[in-house]
Amino acid sequence: MRASATGRVLHDPKGGSFWFDAGAVCLDFAHTGGEGRYAVFEALHTPADLGEWLAQPPLAAVTTVPVTARELTAAKALRQAIWDAAHAQAGRRPLPAAAVATINRAAAAAPLVPELAAADTTAGWAPPVRATQALSTLAREMIELLSGPLSGRIRECASDDCPLVFVDSSRPGARRWCAMERCGNRHKLRALRARRATDP
Repeated sequence: MRASATGRVLHDPKGGSFWFDAGAVCLDFAHTGGEGRYAVFEALHTPADLGEWLAQPPLAAVTTVPVTARELTAAKALRQAIWDAAHAQAGRRPLPAAAVATINRAAAAAPLVPELAAADTTAGWAPPVRATQALSTLAREMIELLSGPLSGRIRECASDDCPLVFVDSSRPGARRWCAMERCGNRHKLRALRARRATDP
């Protein structure tokens, strides 16, 4: 995968936005919405929304075949499976069998095929580019993540009320927060208030 940089701007339904880098494109994808209480964060309402998300860097998979409703359904199933597997790994619990099966099923499809441009040394994806291929590429990245050296670095944000999950790729392995500007700063403010409350 040509994922030289990851991260997206996440929007809070209550207002505000912040930059969140999950450390892997498949985990960025897992944060595009969800079911139940996460439905308010849904970004993939239509097949076109999925196509637009896939077209953004670093994946930059501009589909040459229109995204279908069936692919959108498959995308949401894969998203949930990645979310469930990542949280299980972060909690050092066994991976859910249903999530593993969904990820493996998506990965079994043909992935995106990299293609070198004839004029220079830039790379793109060989056409036709289909959403199913992009989903396969995301699923394969998740398999590599879970089975590779960074599997032990999959973490949940240390905040009690933040479910965001990320790969801690920092050299010391000391990342605790989804983003310093969000949960990290909130923790600092709470700690400061607590110290002031106990000062004589």
